Amino acid sequence: MELTIEKLVYGGDGLSRLPPDENGRGKAVFVPFVLEGERIEAILLQQKAGFARARVNNIFESSARRVEPKCPYFARCGGCHYQHSSYDHQLEIKASILKENLRRIAKVELATDLKVHPSPPWNYRNRTRLRIHTHPEFAFGYYRFGSHALLPVEECPISSPLINRAIGVIWEMGRAGRIAENIHEIELFTSAEDTRLLVGLYVAPPANDLDRDNVSSGSPRKRSIGNRSESRPENARQSATLSAYAIHGFENLRAALPEIGGIAVFPVHSDASTNDSEPAPIEVTGEPSLIYETKHGSYRVSAGSFFQTNRFLTDELIGIVTSGCAGRTALDLYAGVGLFSTVLSREFERVIAVEGSQHSSTDLAYNSGANVKTIHATVEHYLTNVAGKLRPDLVVVDPPRGGLGEKVARNVAAMVAPKLTYVSCDPATLARDLVPLLAAGYRVQEAHLIDLFPQTFHLESVIQMVR
Repeated sequence: MELTIEKLVYGGDGLSRLPPDENGRGKAVFVPFVLEGERIEAILLQQKAGFARARVNNIFESSARRVEPKCPYFARCGGCHYQHSSYDHQLEIKASILKENLRRIAKVELATDLKVHPSPPWNYRNRTRLRIHTHPEFAFGYYRFGSHALLPVEECPISSPLINRAIGVIWEMGRAGRIAENIHEIELFTSAEDTRLLVGLYVAPPANDLDRDNVSSGSPRKRSIGNRSESRPENARQSATLSAYAIHGFENLRAALPEIGGIAVFPVHSDASTNDSEPAPIEVTGEPSLIYETKHGSYRVSAGSFFQTNRFLTDELIGIVTSGCAGRTALDLYAGVGLFSTVLSREFERVIAVEGSQHSSTDLAYNSGANVKTIHATVEHYLTNVAGKLRPDLVVVDPPRGGLGEKVARNVAAMVAPKLTYVSCDPATLARDLVPLLAAGYRVQEAHLIDLFPQTFHLESVIQMVR
């Protein structure tokens, strides 16, 4: 059928409508890899009660903002959504989506101009995670668009040059049969200068069920690990076996890429209910962390810890959140490794930094100065105990994609801090969380869109509020 695209929505799809039915307005239909104003021939893929999904079969009238995608895997790979649009237009799309979510959900019309901070559009990622298949033949890549099937990729134009070199070397090793079959995923994380690499291997027991006390029978498994069980978890010998198998089969990568500082091995659980989102490493060989240098300071980031992925805009993000802030007490919630609290500690008498992840909170403590009190706890648990008692001058919140939630938002508002800065990676949950904050007397003073994720629908925003 023929459709005209009205606009783009969060998630990367274009919105159109099916012909009106007997009830009036036509059902919404979502189509990926289109631009607003385009007239297309579409094939319906799915119809549900409230919406439908379709794919482009032909473009009758294309947008003047449409460009040729740079990546040969675009539209097959699930990682990017906007490579068919000029970069300036991508920023316009994201600004429009952010404003619409604030208007529709939070009933906020920005009284201030939205400040947009662009990024170099390519080679910006300092971290990526790819899947591996070793049978029936080696393949290394990302998920296909809209599925969990593996799409083999040999380059990633949004990832750093060092990550792309590593991808090439891994392909060479895989084709030569030199990668252990129990490695399911590989994560690559580079330093700010793109000169140092931390590798994470996500492993599971191989199909032939390795002997528990010795890595046996054939290359690369001839290594006894029987006396390396000190300070191991309960399944010590099995974990050590998996580590030895994975790392021994990966030593060629270190030889080919001297930039590798360390290799960490993480478990992959077959039972999703036991799979911790940030599991502890089974083993680390070499350096267990990177020192990530920024203009504002240095950060230790260990294997398994979260850090921002855009290697060009980290300083800009820190500056937006921290500049012009000073006082007695700052509260940094979802503090990570201390990206903001480390800088805030120079202008505040004390900073309280709360982080729920064990890995990140350990780095947070390492990165923090004497006037930073680090707390390893969930934000919800911490605020339940202090809401209504603590009176900080500034609160910074940087929650995961799910946002604060109503309980945390209300507890944040109960502290009546004169300044509140909300760093968000999801405009819908941001807008939802603003509702109780606005009701508590806060107003938006500044709004920023920091494009940490060019070529994708993801957008980072910073909303600075006062009361």
